[in-house]
Amino acid sequence: MSGPVLAIELAEAVPSASIERLREFLVRSSARFQENRVGEYELNIRAESLGITDTGSVDGCRPVLVSLMGPDVGDEAIFQAEHADEDDQKLFLGFTSTHAVDVITFCNTPVDHVVTALLTAAVMDVIGGVANAELRKDQVPIVAGLPGIVATMTEPRPAAYGSAEFLRVWAAQPGFRLLT
Repeated sequence: MSGPVLAIELAEAVPSASIERLREFLVRSSARFQENRVGEYELNIRAESLGITDTGSVDGCRPVLVSLMGPDVGDEAIFQAEHADEDDQKLFLGFTSTHAVDVITFCNTPVDHVVTALLTAAVMDVIGGVANAELRKDQVPIVAGLPGIVATMTEPRPAAYGSAEFLRVWAAQPGFRLLT
């Protein structure tokens, strides 16, 4: 089963020192860690390492892929395809993404949605960037007033762009769910 996905939009390539700090954080926070290439990590993140104490009836170690992509790192073709319809990013972000990080959770329980948001926020604490969250139309007014929001849009598809603080506040909202 596929789960929620968040992207982090980046204005420039991630420096090697930041990638190493990210790797160290992920190793410390994971029950299982596999580095497929520099910047791409398969892991079982420990929910408690993100401050999540209630995992419901599921195991607290959640399967996740963290993947940096863009020129000279990762799959540039996937990066280009994911950003093909985002020509106007500079208007609302102040920059056009040159690189991105996808945080992909492979399960779809409520805790996986929170893990995805809080792990993305933690990755942003290390490397920076702006979170890109696709939304349902009914979620746009909910997130629009949250702290750390940079922009919301409804066309071509509903989305919110925000800081790590935005993700943390949104994830704490009752009934929080990411788009899957």
